Amino acid sequence: MNLIILAASGQTGIALTRQALRRGHTVTAIARNPGRITVADAPDLRKVAGDVHDAAGIAALVDEESVVLSALGTDRPGTLLAGAEAVVAAGPRRVIWLGAYGTGRSAGVAGEGAGRLAAMLGDRLADKVDADNTVLAAGGTVFHAAMLTDGPVSPHRRTSALAAGAPLDFGVQVSRETVAAAMLDEAESPEYPGAVALPLAK
Repeated sequence: MNLIILAASGQTGIALTRQALRRGHTVTAIARNPGRITVADAPDLRKVAGDVHDAAGIAALVDEESVVLSALGTDRPGTLLAGAEAVVAAGPRRVIWLGAYGTGRSAGVAGEGAGRLAAMLGDRLADKVDADNTVLAAGGTVFHAAMLTDGPVSPHRRTSALAAGAPLDFGVQVSRETVAAAMLDEAESPEYPGAVALPLAK
């Protein structure tokens, strides 16, 4: 499968890139500075400079056979929505997007913790919600992850529908490797098109 990974130089992006190669996929890893993609060079890996604010540049890298996986973060307001709009406009086969549990569609099931998270995110919250909604409207899958941490893939990992979500607990964490594995599972065998999914460690 031809996978395109956004923000491939970040910790989650690196996990996605590394695991995708291990699974035998062809990967185009995009970062503003591709020299920071600390994954060893491989025949099926192409590291490319790209910025989601450059929609034409993204369109040049995405085709209708591609599956795009995004590990974009909120470095500044507007980045996530710009990325979502650029990717959707490029017309890939599928989009798998990383969001945050307790925002947008998961705020209701997250309970009171969603309010605390909203205060922490400030003006970045609307960007997250708008980007998620753009991807969902295009039939993509948005993963709402709990607090991210380092560590291996959980041996007890599973992916759940949003309805099974629990109140947001800031002490509950999920490793980036576990989230990456869940996103790749969805790329390979779609179960949550047009929906929010929860990557869980147990």
